[in-house]
Parts: sequence; C-alpha cells; structure tokens
Amino acid sequence: MPFILSTQVRSGMIINFEKELCRVISVEHQTPGNLPARVVVKMKRLKDGINRENRFGSQDKVERANLEQHKMEFLYADGDNLVFMNNETYEQIEIHKDIMGEDLGLLESNMVVELEFNEGVPLSVNLPSTLVSEIVETEPVMKNANATGSYKPAKCKNGLTVGVPPYIQTGERIKINTADRTYMERAK
Repeated sequence: MPFILSTQVRSGMIINFEKELCRVISVEHQTPGNLPARVVVKMKRLKDGINRENRFGSQDKVERANLEQHKMEFLYADGDNLVFMNNETYEQIEIHKDIMGEDLGLLESNMVVELEFNEGVPLSVNLPSTLVSEIVETEPVMKNANATGSYKPAKCKNGLTVGVPPYIQTGERIKINTADRTYMERAK
C-alpha cells in the first residue's frame, strides 16, 4: 500500500491506521513554539464508527488505503442516496449522502468524480481538483481595485462562500480549488 507524508493527509481521505480503515475527519497542522511541527488527525474507524485521534510528526509516513478507483458520473440525488453511473459500463450505483461529508454541497449534476471501493463497498468520493461556479452575491466592484488588494466574500451558485479579489462581480464565473475551497481565477 502507498505511504504518504502526514502533511499530505486531507479530510475525507481513507487511511490504514493500525491495520484498520479509517476516514479522516479533520487535519490540523500544529507548530507549537520551539517544538517540532506535528499533524493532528481526527478519524473515524469505518468498521464501527468509533472516532480516533492521533498525532504524527511532520515527517511521519501514513499508509493510504489501497482502494479500487472508478470514474463515475453523478446523476441525481434520491432521498438520502446519491446515484452515480459508470460511463463505460453504464452500471448505476447508489451511495449514502454521508460518504460525501462536507463535499456534498460541491457536487453538481453530470460531474465526473472518482469513487473508491474496498471489496466492492464504496467508501469515498473524490471531487475533481477544480470546479467552475457562478457568483450570485458579492459586494459591488471597488473603484481602482486590483489583484493585490484584500479579498472580499462572494457567495457562489452552489452555496459555497469564497474570498475573491475586489474586481470580481456578481454574475461572473470563477474557478474554485475543491481541496481548500479557494478562488483560483476567472473561468474562461
């Protein structure tokens, strides 16, 4: 199984911790004064739902779970379930909304995502690295605004609020980094 540095662990990732699959709930990078940096990882054991927390040194290696990955297209939500389709086999699969976690709000119809399976059971959904969304609400454009100024909040069509440069206005489409939910650039 592949190993990654503890600093590369992200929320939603599935890791193999003490020979058990765990979903990462949150990751906090700490640099306490003159002590070495560390990474605090909160996770949930998949087999029984018990929450765990562990501290890793910044150079410690973490074992990423060896999962089967399949690209699938999101079709629609059906109650508490999400329906995805494999574009090669046209097979459809339903998964519970809880698997998406915080990423659920970023999921859009016809979005191609990567589903990760362990022994045929879907465990996680990975969004594309970027997505495009329209700004539905933000402060008016500031006169003489440039990219070096401070950022202002902007609410997107998908409900996400991101900081954008002051020259961005309502109605514009922007590219968002899904990993950290930040503004990247205007969409072309």
